[in-house]
Order: sequence, then structure tokens, then C-alpha cells
Amino acid sequence: MNKQAHSIWFKADVDGFDTLVDLALNLRWSWSHGEEELWEPLDPELWELTHNPWLVLLTTSLSRLKSLMADPKYRRKVEEAALTKQNYMQAATWFQQKHAKSPLSCIAYFSMEFMLSEALPIYSGGLGNVAGDQLKAASDLGVPVVGVGLLYQQGYFRQVLDADGAQRALYPYNDPGLLPIIPVRDENGEWVRIKFAFPGYSVWVRAWQAQVGRATLYLLDTNDAANPPFHRGITSELYGGGSETRLLQEIVLGVGGWRLLRKLGYHPEVCHLNEGHAAFAVLERARTFMEETGQPFEVALAATRAGNLFTTHTAVPAGFDRFAPELVTKYLSDYTNDVKIRLHDVLALGRQNPADPNEQFNMAYLAIRGSGAINGVSRLHGEVSRTLFQSLFPRWPGDEVPVGHVTNGVHMPSWDSSEAEDLWTRACGTDAWLGTATTDRTEQMRQVPDADIWTLRSNARAELVRYTRRRLARQLASSGCSSAQIDEAARVLDPQALTLTFARRFATYKRPTLLLHDPERLVRILTNPDRPVQLLIAGKAHPADEPGQAMIREWTQFIRRRPEVRPHVVFLSDYDMLLTEQLVHGVDVWINNPRRPWEACGTSGMKILANGGLNLSELDGWWAEAYADDVGWAIGDGKERGEDPQWDAAEADALYTKLEQEIIPLFYNRDTDGLPIAWIKCVRESMARLTPQYSADRAVREYTEKYYLPGASAYHERVKDDGASAARIVSWRQQVAESWNTARFGPVRVQTNDGYHHFESSIQLGDLSPEFVRVELYASTSPGGSPERHVMTRDIGPEQASTNSYVYKARVPATRPADDFTPRLIPYKDEAMVPLEASEILWQR
Repeated sequence: MNKQAHSIWFKADVDGFDTLVDLALNLRWSWSHGEEELWEPLDPELWELTHNPWLVLLTTSLSRLKSLMADPKYRRKVEEAALTKQNYMQAATWFQQKHAKSPLSCIAYFSMEFMLSEALPIYSGGLGNVAGDQLKAASDLGVPVVGVGLLYQQGYFRQVLDADGAQRALYPYNDPGLLPIIPVRDENGEWVRIKFAFPGYSVWVRAWQAQVGRATLYLLDTNDAANPPFHRGITSELYGGGSETRLLQEIVLGVGGWRLLRKLGYHPEVCHLNEGHAAFAVLERARTFMEETGQPFEVALAATRAGNLFTTHTAVPAGFDRFAPELVTKYLSDYTNDVKIRLHDVLALGRQNPADPNEQFNMAYLAIRGSGAINGVSRLHGEVSRTLFQSLFPRWPGDEVPVGHVTNGVHMPSWDSSEAEDLWTRACGTDAWLGTATTDRTEQMRQVPDADIWTLRSNARAELVRYTRRRLARQLASSGCSSAQIDEAARVLDPQALTLTFARRFATYKRPTLLLHDPERLVRILTNPDRPVQLLIAGKAHPADEPGQAMIREWTQFIRRRPEVRPHVVFLSDYDMLLTEQLVHGVDVWINNPRRPWEACGTSGMKILANGGLNLSELDGWWAEAYADDVGWAIGDGKERGEDPQWDAAEADALYTKLEQEIIPLFYNRDTDGLPIAWIKCVRESMARLTPQYSADRAVREYTEKYYLPGASAYHERVKDDGASAARIVSWRQQVAESWNTARFGPVRVQTNDGYHHFESSIQLGDLSPEFVRVELYASTSPGGSPERHVMTRDIGPEQASTNSYVYKARVPATRPADDFTPRLIPYKDEAMVPLEASEILWQR
């Protein structure tokens, strides 16, 4: 029997109980639509409230369980679910079929949060959404990912609205025994724990395991009885506590996470840092290599960094975690002393100016200096990130700052409704998201009849209205409202009306009150008797974010003070994964209006795609690359305006106008059969074209082929022969750094003939070896084009070799003026990553 069944041993003699335990403890049920038929009969009310099979199974009475298992129809469903799971676990996958012989055997995916299911509430929002969806997609595709995160005793706060509509933050306890996780035990059955030595005391960290299809997620927590109260609370709250708690959480995640993996026998080639919170894994990975090979820290870091990938999700400098030097010193001094790493060298990795002892320690800088690749999470965010990190690569052109991008996607099986999944299956066959033939899926969806799409949308909207009424009634009751007010919840919204949603974190840059800019105009839009519109609002503001909480009050007071809008506008509190699922299934239009370019990606709008919802969004994040006028609507002009109140007013006006003149008429213009043909056409094209492109399986395949596989190959080369290649790179980098300032450019001569520019540039290399550098001709991006780089060849003669002064030559097509080109000197070694590992650059003046 499963090792967790001891907690409900008195049910173990029920035939088939073990099968239910195995199903409940694999989070694959969170994206397997048919399995809810197993859990709802056990306790329908508890299932609706929690969607936690493990909790439902724990609390079901023995008599109820025996009765159901004696029912042949129910027993058959259990057996079918078990067989489906077995087939899933054993099926050949994309990775096995395409990359079976690759050098990649394991990717360690570190993240501060994972959004997998409401049954495991250890997430806040977008970052956890990306981590959870990518872990699920990796399971589907067979990509060998193992997740590492933290188990929070309280997680992120739960939101309630008081009688005045103000946010209150509550922190209910996450009882590990009621979560779909198990303790990690060694071969002797002992609970695996990691010991940390901090100044004057030790901290014990426990390990838990969640099974996510084929993938495993390990979670660390400090709520161990051997720890004093303060240290038991290190993993109490997600994004709670002060700077010291946050630093300790990130040490536990990065250092403890890597130690746990090694203790369990994992040897990841690739370490994926999902945001800078996990950057201490860079240090522990290098420390482990030092212990195994005897190499110094610089060599160990150079060897292991090739296998590290840093994904940044931050679009503003203030978003990066920074810590005071004395705080980092307090907690890392003993750690660095143990392995003979100079603390100064560690602190330097987290500073823009490594020599400034007063500069704060930036976790993103540590991640960059410890990784072999960096990426943003949308095309625009890649551009923004290159600007944010430009200071680490001074004098390098912005487009050569080494930050790429992989646009996020969402795990479609987790976010599509059962009815939407059936429609996709009928149109494209089973496992629609696992293949690479996006063109086939697009064309197949384009053949779906109008009536089928409209039936899907109408049923989903009606179900959303029913769900909203039930949830609002509970919300009003918990706020102390009267029975009459609670009864009103049963009459809000109209299943036939155009339904809009704004649901996301309430922060000023997201402009959640933009629709309230002209309240009277909004009221007219909502209450039009011929073409009514209804609006669902949801979102939390961080407990320390007073402006965000004030914007929540603006909405709740608008609803309470305007009786005519109450049937049309609902603010649903405690925006969580269960509410998100309902919203993305039923909403007609998803609204997102942040200040560009501060939305790194904005995956929430992707979740509606498979369900036939449409986006009305700022040209920011993913929508900046996905938008076309036949799949949705855009706000703004695609330019950065900053915090300009006049521009906010202009965009609010444009938002109202777009609703009044385009969106509402398109929805309500019907043919003789009552179908909004033009609306359905837009829905169909959005589903067909955007859903495959913005799915997590596409994103994970892209990560695998763009970063994981090359990173694994580079890592194997670097660590071979105890890091011989890394040692050569460190030696080269030191010599380049010491001699760089001795190089000087001489004059440059240009002749143009026969359709070519002929360049000759003199350069005195000083103490630099010519084998350590490269001379290039560079021309910046031309309108509609891209930068040009041409390697210049070196003339070699006895006199030149003796003086270390050379002439470099290049011939380039004369398609642009010769003045566009400038010679430059950069470090070069075929084993090295430039400018990540050597950011020097010298331009001919």
C-alpha cells in the first residue's frame, strides 16, 4: 500500500482503496477532466470548495467509501482512471522520440512558487503560474525536469473584503497532512532533512514530494520541531516577512534545493533559475564541484555556469531582490569559509560595481554572472531586459546584451473546460497539445462549425454566471451582509449578456481602475437595456501595497454606491486558481491594461484562448507579438508613455470607444439563426491561430531545444577532465582583464570600389595576445534591418609580431555608407561565452 495510507489505515481494507490513493497523490488529476467524477461523489460540497482529492479521500467516511466501491459503475470509473494514468506514464513522449540520444538527462527547475492546483496553495500569481504550467508540460512531453520549491505553512495571503469593501489579509495554515504531498524518505525510511549551519545555530529543513504526472516536485520547509520558532517560520509566508526572512528563504531554496537533489542522487546537467530568487543554487552547484574536483571557486563557477539558465520575469529595476551587504555577510560568511571561497568574490557577483563595498547585493546580478544563458519571457520583455542589464555590459550595443527570450505559454489541458476539450478533441484528435504540427491544428479548428463554437461559448458563460452567484453568496455571508443582500446574489448577471473580466494583481502599473476613469460612461455601457454588458472583477493587492488596496476599494465602493450597476458588476474576492479556472472558461473578453512595457508577459490572457474567449489588451508582453485585428483588440499605440495621467485618460477614452463602437456591436449583431457570425469568426481564428502558439508545450519544447540541450552539451564540455576547459577560460579571462587597457586603435582607412568597402584598421595590442581577441567591423541596426558584424582578418609579418601591432582588414558590400561601420576589439576564445564571461570592448574612435 502507498506509504501515506498509514494515516487512514482503517480504510485500507476497502478493495480498490490503494488505487484511489495513488490517483489522489499524483497531481495529474488537476488536468485530467474525467477524474473529477471519482472525487465529487465522495463529498460533493467539499469537492466544490477545495478540488483536493487527497483531502476528500481523507475525510470520506468508511461506510461511504465502501458503498461507492461496491457500485460497479463507480468501480469501473476508478479502474478506467487507473488505466488511463498507467498508459500516460508509460507512453512514448516527444522527448524520448526526438532527443533520446541527447546528453540531457535531468533539468533542475528552481522556483519560489509553483501554481499546480488549489489543493497545493503555494503560489501567488504569474511566476508560479509559469512554473506550474511548465512542469506539467514537461511531464506531458517527457522532458526530464525535476522541480524544486518551498512548502509554505501559510502560503500567500487569502483575501476577504470587509463590510466597507476594504481588503483584509488572512493566513490560514497549510496542514501538510491534507495536501497531496508525501515526506521524502531515504532507503531506510528516515525522513530526508538538510542541515544548515548559520551563525551560532543550525536549522533543519525537511523535504516533501509532490508527483506531477511524470515529473517530481520537491518542496523544502523549515517547520521542523528541532528548530526554534523564528527559524520554523522561515518558510511560513510566500513573499511575507522582512528582508532577513526573504534572504533565508532564498538560501534554503537555492543552497538547500541543490543539496537535496544531490543527496537524492540527481546529477542535473541544467539548472533552470525561474527568477533571481533561486540564484544561490549557482553558489552551491559551484561549491559541490569544488569538493568533487579540488578546483578553486573561479574554475568551479566557470565549469558549472554553462549548465545554468536564468529566466527573468521582472520589467522594472525595483523588482529585483536586493539585500544589504552586512545581511549577506551575516549568513554567508560561515558558508564561504567552509569551502575556502572569498566572501568578497561572492558579494562581487551580486554588484554592478564589484569594487563598491556599499552596493546592495542583487540576486539578478548573481544569476546573470552564474549562468550560461539568460532569457526574458516575451519578445518585448527580452528587449526591456537588455536595457535593464545594459549596465553590466558597458559600451556593448543594447542588442548584444546577452538576453534572449522564450515567450511564455500556458498548459492548455489545465485551463480548458471539459466542453472545450471535447471540441478540440473532435476537431484535432486526442493529445492536441503534444504535437508540433501547429499548422494542422490551426486548419482543423478553422473547420469547426459556427453553431458548435457558439454553443461552447453560451454554455460556458451560463456556467460562469451560476458559479459567480454561488461564490458571491458565500462572499457576502462571510462579510456580514444581511440575508436580503445575500439573496440578491442569486439574481446578478445575465447568462446571455456580453461578459468582460479584469482579474489580476492590483498594482498601480496594471491600472486596474482604468475602466473607472469616467464612471458615468461606464454605467451607460453596462446598463444599456438593448445591449447589456457585465463585468467581473477579481484581484489581490499585496498587504503592504496601500495604493493597490485603495484601488480595490474604488471598485467595491463604485458597486455599492450605484444600485443600477449591481446586477452588472461583481467583485469576487480571494482571486485563486479555482476562480481563475471559472473565469477563463466563461468570459467573453479578457481585459488587460498595464502601462507598457511593465507587463513582462501577462499569461492570464492566454488561458482564455482554448475556451474561445477574446483579448482586449495593451500592446505589452505576449499580446504585443500575438495581436492582429482578426483575433482580438489592442489598447495603446505600442509606445512607452510612462506614468502620464493624460495618456491614461486617453487610453481610458479609447477603451470605452472600442467597447461602444466595435466590441459590443460585434457581439450583439446576430443572423437569422441568432448567431453573431462576425464574433464567432474572430473567436474561431483566435482559437485556431493563437492557442497552439501560446501553449506551454510549445514553450517547453523551445526551452529544450534553445537552452536545455545546448546547455547540457556545454556543461559536459566544461566539467570534463575535472574542469580543464573551465580552467583555461579562467586563465584567459584573467589575462584579458589584466592587459585590456594596453590596447590602442590606430587610424582606419577605407576605399570603396567594385561595390565593396575595403577597410584597414591598425591596432596596437599592447600586452594582449592576438589569439585572445577578435577585431570586428560593426554597424548598428538599420531601419528595417539588423546589426552587421564582420570579422576582420589579421595581417601577420615578422615586424608586426615583434611589436604586437597589426593591420586588420575586411571587405563588406557597399549597401550602406562606410561611415556606418566602426572597428572594435572584443575578447575571443572559442570555448568562452562573450560578453557573459568577458565584457571588455574597445571601439575605434
